[in-house]
Amino acid sequence: MAETNARPAPLSISDSAAKRIAALIAAENRPGTKLRVSVSGGGCAGFQYRFSLDDKSEADDVVIERDGATVAVDGMSLMYVLGAELDFVEDLTGSYFRVKNPNATSSCGCGTSFAI
Repeated sequence: MAETNARPAPLSISDSAAKRIAALIAAENRPGTKLRVSVSGGGCAGFQYRFSLDDKSEADDVVIERDGATVAVDGMSLMYVLGAELDFVEDLTGSYFRVKNPNATSSCGCGTSFAI
C-alpha cells in the first residue's frame, strides 16, 4: 500500500462557495484573480472576516483551489481560519460568504465577526 503525504487544505471550500468564486473570477476577466480571505481586528466580537477579489500574490499567501475557484489567505490570517470551511449561502436574508470556523468561541449575529 502506497503512503501519501497529502495534507488537508488549511481552509476548505464548499461546493457552493467554489461555484460562486469561479463565477466572480470569470466576471472579472483578469488573469490570476482570486478571492482573498483575511482576518482583521474589529467587529462586534473582536475579529472580522474580509473578502475581496485580488490579482496580486503576497509571499506568505496560502492558495487553495477547488473546481476553478482560487482562494488566497495571508499567513497572519491563516492561524485564525485553520481548519475552517468557506461557504456561500443564499437565503431569505441575502447571499453571502460564511466561514464555518471551529476556532471561534463566539460570533456575532451577522457571522462576519468572531472571537477566539
